[in-house]
Amino acid sequence: MKFWAAAMLAVLAGCAGPPGEPAAHAPAADPRVMVQFPEMLRTHTLANMRDHLLALAEIQDQLSRGAYDKASDIAEQRLGMSSLGLHGAHDVAKFMPQGMQAAGTAMHRSASQFAIVAKDASVTGDIKGSLAALARVSQTCVACHAAYRIQ
Repeated sequence: MKFWAAAMLAVLAGCAGPPGEPAAHAPAADPRVMVQFPEMLRTHTLANMRDHLLALAEIQDQLSRGAYDKASDIAEQRLGMSSLGLHGAHDVAKFMPQGMQAAGTAMHRSASQFAIVAKDASVTGDIKGSLAALARVSQTCVACHAAYRIQ
C-alpha cells in the first residue's frame, strides 16, 4: 500500500510545475459536450453511474465464481431495461442531448442482452458469449463518458 501511495505522489509531483505556473503536462481542454442538469438530478445521476460501476464489478465477480444466473440478475435489475424506473430515467432524459439519450438506451439494452446470454451460460457453461456481451455494456459506458460530461 505504501508503495502505491508513494508511486502516485511521484507521478503527481512530476506533473506539477513551480507555484503559479501551469503543470508541465497540463491536459488539453476537455472536448466532451457539457450537459447541464439541475443540481438534484446531477447528484442523482452521478450516484446512479457509481452504482452502475459497482454493478459491473459485482457482475464480474459473479462470473468469476460461475454464478451466471446471479450475474444475469444483477445486470437486469441494476443496469438493464428493467432498471429504468429505479434510475428515474424519464426525469433525467429530458435534460440530455439526443446522442446522450441514445447512448444511455444502448447501455440499458446491452445490459439486458447480457442478462439473457448469462442465463444461457448457466445452462451451457460457455462463458465466451457472456464476456463479449459484458464488454459491449462497458463499451457503451466508455463511449458516453468520452462524449459527454455533466455539470
